[in-house]
Amino acid sequence: MVLLRILFLCFLTILNFSQPCQIPDDFVAASSPGHIMIGGLFAVHNKIIHSEKYYRRPEIQTCEGFEISMFLQTLAMIHSIEMINNSSLLPGVKLGYEIYDTCTEVTVAIAATLRFLSKFNCSQNIVEFQCNYSNYTPRVKAVIGASYSEITMAVSRMLNLQLIPQVSYASTAEILSDKVRFPSSFRTVPSDFYQTKAMAHLIQKSGWNWIGIITTDDDYGRLALGTFGAQASANNLCIAFREILPAFLSDSTIEVRINQTLEKIMEERHVNVIVVFLRQFHVFNLFNKAIERNINKVWIASDTWSAAVKISTIPNVKRVGKVVGFAFKGGNMSSFHDFIQNLHLMPNENNKLLSEYIMLLSSCSHVKDNDLNYCIANYSQENWDYRMVESNFSLRNSFLLHNAEPGHVHSVQLAVSALAYAIRDQCRDRNCQNPAAFQPWEQIQSKCSKECSPGQMKKTTQSQHTCCYECVSCPENHYSNQTDMDHCFLCNNKTHWAPVNSTMCFEKQVEYLSWNDWFAILLLTLSALGIVCTFAVGIIFTRNLNTPVVKSSGGLIICYLILLCHFFSFLSTSFFVGEPQDFKCKARQTLFGVSFALCISCILTKSLKILLAFSFDPRLQKCLKRLYKPVLIIVICTGVQIIICTMWLIFAEPFVEENFSIPQVIILECDEGSIMAFGTMLGYIAILAFICFISAFKGRKLPANYNEAKFITFGMLIYFIAWIIFIPIYATTFGKYLPAVEIIVILISNYGILCCTFFPKCYIILYKQETNTKSAFLKTLYMYSSQSASSLNVSHISLDSRPSEVPLPNHNFCLKSSVTLEQRKSSQSQMAGYIQSARKRTAKNTTGTLPRKRMSSI
Repeated sequence: MVLLRILFLCFLTILNFSQPCQIPDDFVAASSPGHIMIGGLFAVHNKIIHSEKYYRRPEIQTCEGFEISMFLQTLAMIHSIEMINNSSLLPGVKLGYEIYDTCTEVTVAIAATLRFLSKFNCSQNIVEFQCNYSNYTPRVKAVIGASYSEITMAVSRMLNLQLIPQVSYASTAEILSDKVRFPSSFRTVPSDFYQTKAMAHLIQKSGWNWIGIITTDDDYGRLALGTFGAQASANNLCIAFREILPAFLSDSTIEVRINQTLEKIMEERHVNVIVVFLRQFHVFNLFNKAIERNINKVWIASDTWSAAVKISTIPNVKRVGKVVGFAFKGGNMSSFHDFIQNLHLMPNENNKLLSEYIMLLSSCSHVKDNDLNYCIANYSQENWDYRMVESNFSLRNSFLLHNAEPGHVHSVQLAVSALAYAIRDQCRDRNCQNPAAFQPWEQIQSKCSKECSPGQMKKTTQSQHTCCYECVSCPENHYSNQTDMDHCFLCNNKTHWAPVNSTMCFEKQVEYLSWNDWFAILLLTLSALGIVCTFAVGIIFTRNLNTPVVKSSGGLIICYLILLCHFFSFLSTSFFVGEPQDFKCKARQTLFGVSFALCISCILTKSLKILLAFSFDPRLQKCLKRLYKPVLIIVICTGVQIIICTMWLIFAEPFVEENFSIPQVIILECDEGSIMAFGTMLGYIAILAFICFISAFKGRKLPANYNEAKFITFGMLIYFIAWIIFIPIYATTFGKYLPAVEIIVILISNYGILCCTFFPKCYIILYKQETNTKSAFLKTLYMYSSQSASSLNVSHISLDSRPSEVPLPNHNFCLKSSVTLEQRKSSQSQMAGYIQSARKRTAKNTTGTLPRKRMSSI
C-alpha cells in the first residue's frame, strides 16, 4: 500500500511539472488551510521557459532553475507558521498559508497577487470592483514577500488597493520606505540607504577612491546605483564605470552583457574595487566567467548575495579575489535546523516545491554535495529521471542546512512573527475563527510601536523584532517629512538648516554687520565724531598758526599730516560695515595700516626732536643729530608698511567668504587671506609705536608749557593696551560682530592719540592764552634749561674736580616760595659764574650746549 502511495505521488509530481498551469489551484506552490490565510511570494525558480522569443498567448509559463536558498526560505515561512500554531500566541486560531513561486518575474508575481485579491471563499476566484474595500474580505489577510525589490514594488501597488499588509523579508530599495506611495508595505530588513552608506564608508576608510559599479537593469539596481552614487560623492569617491546587466536570466542578452562587463573590467586596469548590486544567479555566472579570464579584484557585495552558499562554493572562487560584503542580521536557527532534520516527515501533497526538490534530488543522486547545488539549479525537466522514489530516500538534510542563509531565514521568521502579533491584537475581542472577523487594512493600525510622526525617525529597540521601535526626534540639521521614516534626511548645511524635530529645511539667513544695525550706527557715529574733531583741531591750529603752541608741535605740515592720518583711520572703519565685497576687504586693512603707520612715523619724528632739543648728554645728542632726518624717517617708516601691504595684496589678498559655522545663518565676512600678513602689518605698527614710546618717555620731564612728550607717552600706552586686549577677543569672537571688534580698537587708538597729542594744545590755545605767548615760553624754557645745565655741570665738577680746583659754592637751588624774583635772578647769576669758571677747568670734550642756542633751534 505504501509503495502504491509513493508511485501515485511521483505520478502527480511528473504531471504537475511537465505541463503549464491548467487551473488556478495548479498555480499554488504550497498551501495549508487555516482560519486566517497568509500569502507568500518566493522566487524559487530563477527564470521562465520560453517556447518562443516573445509571448503570443496570455498564459503562465513553466519555470526552471530551482534555487535551493529560496526553497529554504519557503520552508522557513512554513516552519514559522507551524511554530505559531503550536504556541499560545493565537489560541483557537490556526494560521494557513498559500505560497506562490514568482519565478523571478513581475508578471508571474502579479498573477499570484490577483489570486490574493480575489474574494474569500469564492470558487471562481473573482476580484470584485468596489469604490470602498473597507468591508471587503480577500482571500488572504497579509502577504509575505517578495524577495526582489522590483517585484515587491509591483505587488505592493496592487495590494494598496485593499491595503493588504505586505511584509518583505529581503527587498531593500529605499523607495519602499515612502509611505505615500507604499502605505501597506513593510519589511524586516533595513533600506539600501544604510547599506550604501556603510559601503562608501568602508571604501573610504580602506583608502580606495577609484571604483566600478555593476547593477541590474531594474528598480532595485537603478535605485541602488543612485543612492550609492550620492554616498560615494559625499565620501570623495570616484566611479570609473557603471555597468548594468539585464535583471532576469530569461533575457537572451544577459550572456553578452556579462562578457562586455568583464571586458570593461579588464580595460580599466587601475580599478581594483568593484561594487556589485546583483542577484545571486548574476554573480554566479559573472564569477565563473571571471575565473576563466583570471580577473582578480576586490568585490564589495550587497546583502543579496554576500552570504550566498551558491557563490562561496563555486570551484576556484578564490581566484576572483577578495569579497567583502554586508549581510542581514541572523537569529537563532536551532528550531529551524530541527525542522529540516525532520523534513522527510512533512506531507508533500500540497507542497509542490518539496515534491520538485525530491525529484531533482533523485535525478542528481549521483552528484556529491559540493556540486549538488549546481546540478539542481541547471537540471532540465526534460532530462528528469522519472523513477520510483523509495520511502527511505534521503533528503540530504546536511546539504540543506549548509545552504541555509541565516540572515534571510531570520528575516522570514521575523516577517511571520510580526504578522502573528498584529493578528493577535485584532483577535483579542473577536472570534478570529471567522475569516471575516477583521479586514486586512485593520492590521496596519496594529503595530508593536506607535507611528512616528513627521520630524521623527524609527530607532530599533532591543527586541528581536524590527517592527518594534521607538520614535526619536530628528537631530539638528536633519528632517523627515513623512510618517514612520527609517531615517532623517540631511539638510544642505551650506544653504539650509533645521531645528530638532523638524519636518522641513529652512533657508539660512545671510548676515553681516549692516548699516542699519544699532551697534554699527553707534560705531559709525563715533567715527564721524572723530572726523569732526579732526577737522576742528585743524581749524584751530590754522587760525593760531603763529602761536608758540602750534610752532612747538612740529609745524603746521606735520600737524596736518597727522590729522590727515587720523581722518583716513576714522574713515577706514566704514569699510568694516555693510555687505562685504572684495574691494572693501582689500581696502579696509590697507587704508588703516598705511595711515596709522604714517601717523606714528610723524609722531616719532616729534619725539626724536624733543629728545634732541632737551638732551644734555653730549653723546646722545650727537647720535640723535645724525639720525634726525624727519622726511627720511617718515618716508622709510611709511614705505616699509606700504611694501608689507602690497605683498599682502599680491600673494594672499583678502576675499569675501561665507561662514557656515553657525547653524541658522550664513555669515558673510572678509577672510584676511593670510593671518601672518595681517599680524605682520599690525606688528610693524606696534614696533614703531614702541620706539616712539621709548623716545617720548625719555623726554617726559619737560617744562609744563612744553611737555608734549608726556602726552605722547600716554597716547602710546592707550594704543598698546587696546591692541593687547584686541588679540584674544578677536581670536575667540565669531559672527557678524567680529568686524566691530577691530572698529572699536581703531577708534580707541585714534581717539587716544588725537586726545593726547592735540587736545591739551587746543585747551591752551582756547582757555590758557596767557601761557601761549613767546615771553611765557621763553621764561619756562630758560628756567628749565638753567636747572638742567646746573645739574649737568654739577655732576661734571664733582666727577672731574682736583684738590687744587675751586669747589662750587653750596647754594640752595630749591628756593622756597618766599624768595623774591630778584633774589632768584641773583642766585642764578652767581651760579652761572661758577659754572663758567668750572667749565674752563674741565676737559675740552665736555663742552656743554648753551640753553639759548637750543631754545632758538626749537
